[in-house]
Amino acid sequence: MMSLWFWGTSNSDSYKIPFIQLRNLLQYRNENKEVLSITSVSVVLPAYNEAANIEKAVFVTAETLLKITDRFEIIIAEDGSTDGTDRIASNLARQYAYAVHLHSDKRQGRGKALSRAFKAASGEILCYIDVDLATDMKYLEKLITAVSLDGYDFATGSRMMHESDAKRPFKREFASRGYNFLVRLFLRSKLYDHQCGFKAFRRKALFELLDEIENEHWFWDTEVLVRAQQKGYRVMEFPVYWRHGGSSKVDMVKDVKGMGSEIFRLWREVSPLSLFLEKEK
Repeated sequence: MMSLWFWGTSNSDSYKIPFIQLRNLLQYRNENKEVLSITSVSVVLPAYNEAANIEKAVFVTAETLLKITDRFEIIIAEDGSTDGTDRIASNLARQYAYAVHLHSDKRQGRGKALSRAFKAASGEILCYIDVDLATDMKYLEKLITAVSLDGYDFATGSRMMHESDAKRPFKREFASRGYNFLVRLFLRSKLYDHQCGFKAFRRKALFELLDEIENEHWFWDTEVLVRAQQKGYRVMEFPVYWRHGGSSKVDMVKDVKGMGSEIFRLWREVSPLSLFLEKEK
């Protein structure tokens, strides 16, 4: 984990950090030293064919993190991309000391890519953020402080709470609400939104669960949160401002059907009857 960061401008016109903005950020850090009491943070950006978004996501994340802590890294978990995301991520890792590029020659699945990245991370606080930055980054400090200072083991943004402000296409909204209802019903979760791509974990707590997580794709989030609650970890859910970030990688037929079967698989594993029978063996 490095605490000395080399900043510069992007070669792309899509997003640049001018020197005056960096100077203001450094002044903010000096005037708000209590913020820097937060321990080291690793933020993972899962990336599959995100050439249009990855550079901006890295710079916005770094800019936001610099207001929170001076000890952070950003890990690009690049998952077998075919659109040049790997080249962009590699260049970012060479140019900026805070950037790390984890490459896979073939697609592993989002869950497997996240698990691999977290195992390679050095932070005490582990986060991941969707590359489209659909969740307003003003919530990043709240996400991190929930597990670094407020005593929670896991924290997640929510698009489904009463105070949330989230907008997306009707079909996806309908499918998401139905999915989360089934998770609450069958898996006895107390959370309203399990799939929001804006989560933080206390390192020790997540590592105690990682080897139990079987899903390697979209259900990974749900399985982590359900198993965490089942084992008595403290989980914080808070409302966020969220806007649909463009094309989703979720297949509305194949992936939704697969996640439905995963609900049934996890129900068999964590239901009271299954746990009782396991103890009786």
